[in-house]
Amino acid sequence: MAWSQDEERMLAMIERHLTDEDPKLAARLESFNHRVERGRQGRAPGRRPGRSTVIIAVSWLLIATLIATLLVMALRHDAAALPV
Repeated sequence: MAWSQDEERMLAMIERHLTDEDPKLAARLESFNHRVERGRQGRAPGRRPGRSTVIIAVSWLLIATLIATLLVMALRHDAAALPV
């Protein structure tokens, strides 16, 4: 949805006042906006996954392995406890 000229003018005025009154906050917001825009663009094809993605994937793999191991051990224990 496009902004009207009045709305754009008011937003520009608010931005100028914010930059004048609190330049640190304005810089942080600008930095945040750049990061969000980069995130929206997506990753370039062929780019390696980030470190956090790898850590999360390995963590899920370890959790799944632990659960599978516990299930196998529990089933073996129940099978050994049954009278033959």
